[in-house]
Amino acid sequence: MDKQIYVADIAAEEGKQVTLRGWLYGKRSGGKLHFLQVRDGTGVIQAVVSKKDVPPEAFAAAEGAHQESSLEVSGTIVKDTRSALGFEMHVSDLRLLQGEAGYPIQPKEHGIGFLMEQRHLWLRSARQRAILSVRHSLIKNIRDYFDERGFTLVDSPILTPTACEGTSTLFEVPYFDLGKAYLTQSGQLYGEAAAMAVGKAYVFGPTFRAEKSKTRRHLTEFWMVEPEVAFMDLEGDMALAEDFLVEIVGRTLAKHRHELTTVLERDVTALERVQKPFPRITYTEAVEAIQKAGHPITWGDDFGGDEETVLCKQYDRPVMVHRYPTDLKAFYFKRDPNDPKVALGVDVLAPEGFGEIIGGGQREDDYATLASRIDEQKLPREAFNWYLDLRKYGSVPHSGFGLGVERTLGWICGLPHVRESIPFPRLMERLTP
Repeated sequence: MDKQIYVADIAAEEGKQVTLRGWLYGKRSGGKLHFLQVRDGTGVIQAVVSKKDVPPEAFAAAEGAHQESSLEVSGTIVKDTRSALGFEMHVSDLRLLQGEAGYPIQPKEHGIGFLMEQRHLWLRSARQRAILSVRHSLIKNIRDYFDERGFTLVDSPILTPTACEGTSTLFEVPYFDLGKAYLTQSGQLYGEAAAMAVGKAYVFGPTFRAEKSKTRRHLTEFWMVEPEVAFMDLEGDMALAEDFLVEIVGRTLAKHRHELTTVLERDVTALERVQKPFPRITYTEAVEAIQKAGHPITWGDDFGGDEETVLCKQYDRPVMVHRYPTDLKAFYFKRDPNDPKVALGVDVLAPEGFGEIIGGGQREDDYATLASRIDEQKLPREAFNWYLDLRKYGSVPHSGFGLGVERTLGWICGLPHVRESIPFPRLMERLTP
């Protein structure tokens, strides 16, 4: 094939004869003219096919091309101020590569159930392509943030011997002669081991939760980034989470303002307000604020979507809630030495009803205390012997957090359901396509 020319780079080809390869996104025809909207994954350009300028078979191919047919079009790139791209192609030749009638997704309203069944094709729509593009940048911005600050990426296993969080949300798989293994709920425990080796580590990969939940915030498979830092307490953890969130939201908004505002019709005002400092309140203060707003809750209750929404409406940016009751947190959280009934943990809640996007805190670094917590929760001690070793050999105060990519992307893009934030979502009732 000739050198591939992409729509995104078309400005450099003005006045030149080029060949583009892509798919037919839309078409208007009138007599001796066809106006083809050709997309190649980097953008969409109008290709004007005039009967007098192309061979008869090329004009016939354009006339017979169906939605999403694959095409090869050649022609001259000319300026066009009416085009959002600023250019169009005057076609001199066209070749229809493949395309059948009956493309399932037509330019009309479709139900979400139907679109999810056609997810492999729905990804081709302008909206879904925009979401994929923002997701790509968000992930790059996450990696760049940590890479630029001396963190080391450490890959954690997906198959694990036991739970990191609650045992009721594990996916179980057989594992040869060793019995059972589980799909990981989090790479955090392994991130802690890495932090003791390199000082500042981060884990980034897929995680799995077998929660029987059908809310708009839940997936059974999602991606999470989890930094872990040696010699860092809860205050340092909150400062890192705040700086991290401000940076990745700012970078993503700067690059994708057009996609967010034009394609996704997102009001980015709330994203522009993601600036330091974030409000920092204790769990106790949060409960009081929720109660004052007229919502029923008592101290010791966990926050659900309703509680998070009521609380976040009182702030114009993400809010950090710290020091939750110890009983609401996993065994590895360190208790507050000044108030042992609360843990040194923090959640960052996004505004506009999107809820928790970061959860983390300071880890218990004392061997005897951690061992006691493992026994209290009736977890298998043998599965955590390696984790306890971290408290036996050179233990130090350390902290970290996890950020869910899909919830964060859903918030940035203003998506009504998290299922649109991942290319092929896995839900309680969905395992295909």
